[in-house]
Amino acid sequence: MGHAERSHALLGPSGAHRWMECPPSARLEEQFPDSTSEAAREGTLAHELAEIKVRHYFYTPDFGKRKYTTRLNKLKKEDLWQDEMERHTDEYLDYIKGTALNLKSAPYVAIEQKLDLTAWIPEGFGTADCVMVYGDTIHVFDFKYGKGVQVDAEQNPQMMIYALGAYAAYKILYPVKKICMTIIQPRIDHISEWSCTLDELLAFGEVVKEKAALAIEGKGDYHPGEKACRFCRAKAQCRARSDFNVKKAFGIGELPPLISTEEAGKRLIELRDVVKYQKDLQEWCLSECLAGKEVPGWKAVEGRSVRDWTDMDAAFDKLISTGVTLEEMLYEKKPLTLAQVEKMIGKKDFQEAVGEFIEKKAGKPTLVEESDKREAITNKVTAAQVFKEEN
Repeated sequence: MGHAERSHALLGPSGAHRWMECPPSARLEEQFPDSTSEAAREGTLAHELAEIKVRHYFYTPDFGKRKYTTRLNKLKKEDLWQDEMERHTDEYLDYIKGTALNLKSAPYVAIEQKLDLTAWIPEGFGTADCVMVYGDTIHVFDFKYGKGVQVDAEQNPQMMIYALGAYAAYKILYPVKKICMTIIQPRIDHISEWSCTLDELLAFGEVVKEKAALAIEGKGDYHPGEKACRFCRAKAQCRARSDFNVKKAFGIGELPPLISTEEAGKRLIELRDVVKYQKDLQEWCLSECLAGKEVPGWKAVEGRSVRDWTDMDAAFDKLISTGVTLEEMLYEKKPLTLAQVEKMIGKKDFQEAVGEFIEKKAGKPTLVEESDKREAITNKVTAAQVFKEEN
């Protein structure tokens, strides 16, 4: 079965960050169709490529070169295929290979394994990208092809639920004591690793059991927030989210003449979902207007029109025939960007060939939350800088 045809549990591991934080959202989402996007379909294709690479490496006798090549050629015919998928999935495979080769003997490796989660989640199941078991340690690997949001392994509920399922599957055969979880996100050069003890994992499992019991019944409290609402199908119409954001936007109260940096920081955090919610609400209201429904105070209109050629080559030929004598007047010669050149010839060859001609300029200062892993910058002058200037 291909990745796109997989069945999904109501309380699936990939949505755990949502239904554990906001239990009733799971049942609320059932009223809305489970739509997909081009980015999601692209990710599915990359996952299928990653799967056959790992399977070919660890189970060559059963999945040899002929089977691998046949599957690969089939994937390359897909509309969303991109050659860069080869490089990114190689990085995923290399990490798993490296983990296995650092062990004293060959580990057990399960690829795209369906895991039984019913000990913690009613009717629960999930499919882990790769599970490796060796001695007293379970390794869980997750390949993420997205590049919009960085995902970390530390305390990641999806990864920990996969680990619970892996533990249930192998606890009879292996004396499990430690769990290692890794997220490989190659398109943003991000690899996140985190480990915990079996006791810590099982303690988390008790929390999962409690939250899942509420979610399956559609009970518990709503807890709207940027992370919980991001991929929720009910996010545009959810009353709890609407009230939450309206309260933020209009319930601030009387403002003093000036605010402190402490107040500013707190309000930035409180208001971060307001703009996103407004966008979600606008998209839903637009779809309602286009469907012929009335949204008081609003209507759908045609946006700004954009002109385009129906046949650019024919148009340029006619321009040249009517007096435009130089093609240079019609075409602009423009070099590829650094990133485009690197993508074309590959990172390694690019660095070896022209690395000496590249400088990495400091990025423009931007405000982020304190949890961001980048080092803070300041305009304060340090003592070392002062002495350097004097010298």
